[in-house]
Amino acid sequence: MSLTPADLRAAALRNLTPAPGVQAALDRMGFVQADPIRAPARAQDLTLMARVKDYRAGDLERLYPTLDAEEDIIPNYGFVTRDVQRLLHPREVPETRVEREHPGLIADVRAVLHERGEVHPRDVIAALGARRASNYWGGNSQATTRALDALHYRGEARIVRRDGGVRVYGLAPHLDALRADPLTTPDRLREVVRLLARLYGPLPEASLRYLTSLSGYGLPHLRVDLRSALRDALKGDLERARVDGLPYVWVPDDHPGDAPAPRGVRIVNPFDPLVWDRRRFEHLHGWAYRFEAYTPTPKRTMGYYALPLLHAGHAVGWANLSVGGPSGGGGTLNAAIGLRPGVRRTSAFTAALDRELDRHRAFLNAAQVAVSFDQT
Repeated sequence: MSLTPADLRAAALRNLTPAPGVQAALDRMGFVQADPIRAPARAQDLTLMARVKDYRAGDLERLYPTLDAEEDIIPNYGFVTRDVQRLLHPREVPETRVEREHPGLIADVRAVLHERGEVHPRDVIAALGARRASNYWGGNSQATTRALDALHYRGEARIVRRDGGVRVYGLAPHLDALRADPLTTPDRLREVVRLLARLYGPLPEASLRYLTSLSGYGLPHLRVDLRSALRDALKGDLERARVDGLPYVWVPDDHPGDAPAPRGVRIVNPFDPLVWDRRRFEHLHGWAYRFEAYTPTPKRTMGYYALPLLHAGHAVGWANLSVGGPSGGGGTLNAAIGLRPGVRRTSAFTAALDRELDRHRAFLNAAQVAVSFDQT
C-alpha cells in the first residue's frame, strides 16, 4: 500500500495521544525540549499541556523534584527520563572555554558543590567571588555559573530543581553509578537513533540525519559512531518509503498507514515534535512555518511566538496568545488567529477552536477568552 501525505499527517498526530499524567507523558516521549521564552508559556509546558489533561503552566517545574526526569541534551536541551539519560553518559567532554579562561575554577566550584551538596548559582558567587567569562553568544556571563553548567554537562552534577526558573545544582550519584557500569556503545547509539525516529517520526530521512547530527552535542565523543549507527538503522532497524518522491522513515511499530483520521483543532508550540521539523511541515502542509521570535519586528509575517494551528491534522494557520489583566490569574486570554488563504471558518471549525482555546485559558489560569482573526 502506497502512503500519502494525509497518511503521514495522521501518523504524526499520534504524537499528541493523551497521557494520564506528566510522568506518563515523559515516559512515552523520552525527551521534551525546553525553551526560556514565555509567550504565553515556556515550550516545555506547552508541549505537556498538549498531551496531559488539566495540565497547568508551571506544573513541570513544580513536580520536577518528584519525577523520574533530568535536564540534559538530546538533540537539544530539555528534559529526559533517566532511562534516556543512561544513553548519554558517561560523556567525554573536551576542555571548555571557562576552563581555559579561568584555570582551576572548575575544581573550586566542584569543591563547593561537594561541601554543600546543593547550590544556587548565587551561593557559588558568594563563596568564590564574581568573575566574568565569555559565552557562546559573544557576550559575558558569570564564570562560576558557566563552571556549574560544565559540571552538569559532564555528569558530575544534576539539576535538582528550579528556583524562579534558575537552575539549582546538586550531586549526581546515579551518574557516578552509571560510569561504573555503562551501557555498551552500540546499545546506546542504537537506542538514540530509535528514540529520535520514534519521537519525531514519521519524518524525512534527511531530517533524521539532521537530528542525529544535533545529538552529537549530547554524545560529543561519539559523533562519528552516531553517524554509523544511523546508517545501520537505515539498513534494517527502521522502515522506509517514498512519499511524493521524498524518502520517509519511521520505527516499525508505528506504521503510518495504521493511524486514524485526525479530528478537531490543536494548537502546539514551535518546538513540539509535531511541528519541529520544518522540512516535514512544509511537505505535509504545503506552506512554510517560520519561528519569528528573533526576526526584526517589521519583517515578521506571523508574530513573535506564533503557535501552529491544526484542523483535522492539517496546519491551517497560527495563533498568537497572550494574557492581559491582573497577574496571578483571572485575566483575559487574547488569541490573535491567523488563517491561511482559503481556510473557511465553518461552524465545526469555530466550535473546535473555541474548545482548544478554552483548554489554553485553563492552562494559563485566565478567566475568559477574546478572539480576533487575520485571514491572510
